[in-house]
Amino acid sequence: MPQSRKIIIDTDPGQDDAVAILLALGSSELEIVGITAVAGNVPLKLTEKNARKICELAGRPDIKVYAGAIRPLARELVTAEEVHGKTGLNGPQLPEPTMPLQEQYAVDFIVETLMREESGTITLCPLGPLTNIALALIREPRIAPRIKEIVLMGGGFFEGGNVTPAAEFNIYVDPQAADVVFKSGIPIVMMPLDVTHKALTTAKRTKAFRELGTRVGTATAEMLEFFERFDEEKYGTDGGPLHDPCVIAYLIKPELFRGRRCNVSVETTSELTMGMTVIDWWGVTKREKNAMVMRDIDHDAFFALLVERLGRLN
Repeated sequence: MPQSRKIIIDTDPGQDDAVAILLALGSSELEIVGITAVAGNVPLKLTEKNARKICELAGRPDIKVYAGAIRPLARELVTAEEVHGKTGLNGPQLPEPTMPLQEQYAVDFIVETLMREESGTITLCPLGPLTNIALALIREPRIAPRIKEIVLMGGGFFEGGNVTPAAEFNIYVDPQAADVVFKSGIPIVMMPLDVTHKALTTAKRTKAFRELGTRVGTATAEMLEFFERFDEEKYGTDGGPLHDPCVIAYLIKPELFRGRRCNVSVETTSELTMGMTVIDWWGVTKREKNAMVMRDIDHDAFFALLVERLGRLN
């Protein structure tokens, strides 16, 4: 049996983050070394709690969860309760977690793990603002060549932004951190809005989770029914985009996605386009290609994978 891929999930749950975590927990191809929480969709005190709630929902209280950055590098924190609800996980009634939050600071955990583990064996999976990852790179630059890959959800180009006309939420919350990450020289796979907006939940797909007949399946359906209402009204679609699970699905079945290598630069000075990911899709500049930018997804196979893997839990 092939060796599982070691990952650190950096996250700000968020219903779609929760589904991404559940997908990872249901997939034997992946070994979660730790989950690091960051402020984003809701403040840090809720994101670290939500990460633990999801681990317990999946019956995995053994997973270690660490709290990280309480705010962005240089800007005030922007949150998204209007999308995710006041708890960040509105929808199901999940009990308060009993598993402990680790005492170690998430950034220290990331640095120490990357320096301890064999070089090129750890993949970072950021699902929220990139604050923790940037802080780790700033604190210990020697970790950069030791990271196998960063597979992240963030940004947009042809699809525009979802929090401003130009910027996607994760990048907008901490553009300075994103700038550090995209300039790091680490291999990056980017899941922008251009691909995640093609992964719509739809009523039929949400029903499939409920029909699993498990606690995980029911809670997932309830999370998605709450989460999708905002984007359905905004975009006029049947269902909403399921952003963050694209990161984990790529690690399991990369053939579900198509894209190309591009240069990605992050706007950090203009208030009009702050947090915009400027993607040189057509290669019109001489800037070095620093990311594999995904644009297309086999959405039916993606949701089939989600239902099958979440069905393994409980």
